[in-house]
Amino acid sequence: MSQSSNLYLIAYNSLQGFGWLVALLKILSSLAVVKSINEAYSSAGELICILQTVSFLEVIHGAVGIVPSGFVFPLMQWGGRTHFLLAIVRQIDEVQELPSVFITFTAWSVSEVIRYSQHALNCIGSCPSWITYLRYTAFIVLYPIGMAPGEVWLMYQALPFIKEKELYADFFSSLPFSYYDFVHALILCYPFLWLKLYLHLFKQRRSKLRKQHQKKKN
Repeated sequence: MSQSSNLYLIAYNSLQGFGWLVALLKILSSLAVVKSINEAYSSAGELICILQTVSFLEVIHGAVGIVPSGFVFPLMQWGGRTHFLLAIVRQIDEVQELPSVFITFTAWSVSEVIRYSQHALNCIGSCPSWITYLRYTAFIVLYPIGMAPGEVWLMYQALPFIKEKELYADFFSSLPFSYYDFVHALILCYPFLWLKLYLHLFKQRRSKLRKQHQKKKN
């Protein structure tokens, strides 16, 4: 990797990690002040929308070979999260105060603070082994929490509002199904698509922790 690419990745991962840390602190401070989990979107929603949109750069990083991850799995994760966030949560005021938003945002924020910190420190060449272990272990708990009681449950709760508002009716008018039908089908498929990504992360975990163990032995 060239020095300029490495410097770029250090800056990108550091800024993303800081942004997600700010989002997490906003969510937790709002919880402490109002004693309610219903203000997660109002406190950090717009910031998370920006961070998630910008993370499309990671698809490009994989596509052009700046990082070895490829682009398929980053695109799957980006697409799922961005649709959930921008197409549903941001557009339907009635779901923004639901507990599932707090669950999703908290799980995302914690996992992203860990992930981007590990990436940035790796680029610098001084990543402690415990951060790498945390990076490839915390997802085991955080990802299912963010998916089941978070994303999937919220999409299910959003269905009546999608139908009532006829969301994206103009766009889907030329198709044989509505956006309501699309989200309904997505909810059924989501766990299977998510499982593919989840198993991929376990594969990464075995590889990364094995390399770390071998490095320690040497």
